[in-house]
Amino acid sequence: MVAYKALRALANTDMTLFAQDRELRYLWLFNAEGSWLSSAHNGDTDYDFMPGAAAEKSVSIKQDILRTQKPARFELPILSGESMRWFDIRVDVDRDDSGEIIGIIGTSLEITEQKRREDTLKTLLREVSHRSKNLLAIIQSLASQTARHSLTVPEFLIRFRGRIQSLSSSQDIVTDTDWRGADLFGLITLQVERYAPDGMDQIQFDGVDVYLSPTAALHVGLALHELAVNAASYGSLSVPGGRVAIRSRLDIKNGLTQLLLEWEESKGPRVRVDHDPRFGTSTLERIVPNSVGGDAELDYRPDGLQYRLRIPSNQFEIIAGS
Repeated sequence: MVAYKALRALANTDMTLFAQDRELRYLWLFNAEGSWLSSAHNGDTDYDFMPGAAAEKSVSIKQDILRTQKPARFELPILSGESMRWFDIRVDVDRDDSGEIIGIIGTSLEITEQKRREDTLKTLLREVSHRSKNLLAIIQSLASQTARHSLTVPEFLIRFRGRIQSLSSSQDIVTDTDWRGADLFGLITLQVERYAPDGMDQIQFDGVDVYLSPTAALHVGLALHELAVNAASYGSLSVPGGRVAIRSRLDIKNGLTQLLLEWEESKGPRVRVDHDPRFGTSTLERIVPNSVGGDAELDYRPDGLQYRLRIPSNQFEIIAGS
């Protein structure tokens, strides 16, 4: 009665039971429908219904079990149509009442979904590793550039912390969108608003909104941070009534579509010809454009700083309706 109820319970699972004799011919199968054993019959061997490579693997392991008398566990991939199915096989020797080995007995459980989850996890881990290395490279470059243009350790710490905070904020947006990137409007608000005394009332933004790639989001966010910090320290955001106009539009250059992002300050202090060389010029003119595969121009006009960044189409997607 107990054995009968146990079999009834097993019938409601994905587990298959089987037994084979010493010649590895199947003696009986239970709950085999839907498994790799669904087409097997009593008297068959693995070679009668399995693909050659899978049969070779299965038979070899089972022969070792008969020889060593030790249980074994292995995973068996079976091609089904155009997809691969995976099964977890556990096999041990089968003995009669006198203890004589009469064959093998085993169980089979499909683990295809588990294998897919494992593959997905491995892919995600490789992606995380790749992105982490990229982020560390950015931080290393920022540290080097910040140190080169800082006169004291406290100055270095202030500038470097600000840039790391900028990267962190942009990274939060990228992470929240499942690594798809960041929308330009949201990135501007995040990176610029905190440095404007009157908030976004001092910022005018016109143009096309796009989804920036993760790489572009980090570097455009960094450029906006550099521009906003400079504007808050010396430029139009450092005085009441100062304005910053940010414009974006699609532009054609050399037959290729690009995103042209422009930053223009007005109603601020007159820009000095002998501007502070420690301002993030290298970040804006080299690091950011090189990282996104574009180019940039930085102009110190007397009536306000101007910056133009061109971003190639492989680094953004246009948001529908923008």
